[in-house]
Amino acid sequence: MPEPSTLLLFVASVVALVLVPGPNLIYIVARGVDQGRRAAVASALGVETGTLVHVVAAAAGVSALIASSAAAFEVVRYAGAGYLAYLGVRTLLARGPAEDDEPSRAAGARRAYAEGFLVNLLNPKVALFFLAFLPQFVDPGAGPTPLQILALGAVFLAVSLPLDLLYAVGAGSIGARLRGRPAVMRGRRWVTGGVYLVLAGAAVLAGGRRRPA
Repeated sequence: MPEPSTLLLFVASVVALVLVPGPNLIYIVARGVDQGRRAAVASALGVETGTLVHVVAAAAGVSALIASSAAAFEVVRYAGAGYLAYLGVRTLLARGPAEDDEPSRAAGARRAYAEGFLVNLLNPKVALFFLAFLPQFVDPGAGPTPLQILALGAVFLAVSLPLDLLYAVGAGSIGARLRGRPAVMRGRRWVTGGVYLVLAGAAVLAGGRRRPA
C-alpha cells in the first residue's frame, strides 16, 4: 500500500470524484426517483459491482488491452450506449407501475441490480479511468503493482459505495414523496426515460475522451 499521506490524498480524490455527478450517479438518482429506494439501492450495488470488475480488469491488464484497441473501445462504448437507449425506450413504453407485492419488488430489485451492473460494465471510459487513475498512487517500492491496484480499488469501493447509497436513499425518498402527486407521476416515466436516452446520446457523442464517469 502507498504511504499514509498518499492514501489520504487518494481518499480525498475519490470523494471529490464521486460527489461530482456523472452518468452512473445520474442513473442511480433517476432510478430512485422513478422506482423508489429499493431499486435505487440495488442499482447502486450493481454499479459498484461493475466498478469491482473494472478494478480487477485494470489489475490484470485487460483495461490496457481495451485502451490499446480502438475497435474494442468502440464496440464496448456503442454496446453501453445501446443498452442505455434500450432502458430509455422500455421506460417510455411502460404502461403502468409494477405490482406492489413482495415478489414483484424483489424481482424489480434484482433487475435493477443487473441493469446497474451492465450500465457500468459497458462503459469503457470507466475502464480507462481506472487504468489512468489508480497507477498514479502506486508506490513502485511497496510491492507488486497489480496487488497495489487491487488494494486501491478496494479503498475506492469502500469510499464510493456509501456515497452512492446515500444518493440512492435520497432519490428514493424524493420518489416516495412524488408518488403522492398523480400529475407528477404521470410524467415520471417520460423524465426517467428521457434521462436514459440523454445518457445514451452522451455516451455516443463523447467519443474517446478519457474522463471519469
